[in-house]
Amino acid sequence: MAFEAIVKKQIVKLKGPSLKSVDLVIQELINTVKKCTKKLANFPRLCEETERIVANHIREREGKTKDQVLLLIDIQVSYINTNHEDFIGFANAQQRSSQVHKKNTIGNQVIRKGWLTISNIGIMKGGSKGYWFVLTAESLSWYKDDEEKEKKYMLPLDNLKVRDVEKGFMSSKHIFALFNTEQRNVYKDYRFLELACDSQEDVDSWKASLLRAGVYPDKSLTENDENGQAENFSMDPQLERQVETIRNLVDSYMSIINKCIRDLIPKTIMHLMINNVKDFINSELLAQLYSSEDQNTLMEESAEQAQRRDEMLRMYQALKEALTIIGDINTATTFTPAPPPVDDSWLQHSRRSPPPSPTTQRRPTLSAPLARPASGRGPAPAIPSPGPHSGAPPVPFRPGPLPPFPNSSDAFGAPPQVPSRPTRAPPSVPSRRPPPSPTRPTIIRPLESSLLD
Repeated sequence: MAFEAIVKKQIVKLKGPSLKSVDLVIQELINTVKKCTKKLANFPRLCEETERIVANHIREREGKTKDQVLLLIDIQVSYINTNHEDFIGFANAQQRSSQVHKKNTIGNQVIRKGWLTISNIGIMKGGSKGYWFVLTAESLSWYKDDEEKEKKYMLPLDNLKVRDVEKGFMSSKHIFALFNTEQRNVYKDYRFLELACDSQEDVDSWKASLLRAGVYPDKSLTENDENGQAENFSMDPQLERQVETIRNLVDSYMSIINKCIRDLIPKTIMHLMINNVKDFINSELLAQLYSSEDQNTLMEESAEQAQRRDEMLRMYQALKEALTIIGDINTATTFTPAPPPVDDSWLQHSRRSPPPSPTTQRRPTLSAPLARPASGRGPAPAIPSPGPHSGAPPVPFRPGPLPPFPNSSDAFGAPPQVPSRPTRAPPSVPSRRPPPSPTRPTIIRPLESSLLD
């Protein structure tokens, strides 16, 4: 049956993408293992051995996973379940194909769009110029540009056929022509409408699109019967309906297969690959490391790590000695707190308002020297009384001792008073006149005989 043959071929094509997905998962697992083993870079032998053991296990699981994936696809190929609840069935497929055919016929479906050049228009009428062509099931229209706002012309496809045109000398365009089978003009006064493309592939593509729209090529009688039979088969409407029915059936069943494969392949990879590798690392990796080589060999440090460890030890010893020295200094050194700061605000106050300077007083000199007392008889001469202008010098003022502070807070309270000199009148200038004679009479005593002897 054509349906089963086509479906099986389509299912077999799923093997490639399924195996590719397994390879991608394996590559990602290996990259993850390499990132994890970088944590063991201080022990290179252990890192290499761990990576080797895990990679070998992943390769073992790769074969089993791929076998299971291929088995799933072979299971789908072995039996085509046309009774699936999501399968449309033959009756529904025929009904859908008829509906699609009717819709395409009534709805004037757009088949193709693209740029073409009308090459058989005279130079006086504008010459060869490119237009934007739109091919539908009923007509061929062209516009000024691809925005399709300004339509130049619409050509019905009734009684039209297409044929090849030989490429002219020094021409790089590939040309095909449309003509009317009833010998009518196709476009204005032209019996042929020659359309040019840039490549032969574009010509073949446009001819195939015209064929779908019902514009058939004008074949010569010299063609072989095989090509004629193929053309007849392609033009058979019953065959086209059968092809459309089979296409609907294949699309419906392949959607079921794709949904099933997209669901089962990730589950298979997760179970047989990822979860198995996780269990292996948790349970069997350590045992295989112990059984592979000597543990001392695996735990050998790299040269860089050994050098770094020695540097850390030397730094540790240096810091330990430094802490010991700092501890000795702390235990052998006494510390006396500094006294509180002295309040010198009174100095600033005294500088701002200095006290007045006192005037000095001098003792006046006696106007006459005292007479020498007699050593003999008679009363001693009296000491002359001071004159009215001479007086006793006053006693200079001396400040007394400060009173004791009432409490400790007054010790640094008010500043001490600066001693001041007593205020006295300035000394007078002595007179140059001789002192006045005393008022008392002078007694002249005769010389004693004892003294004259």
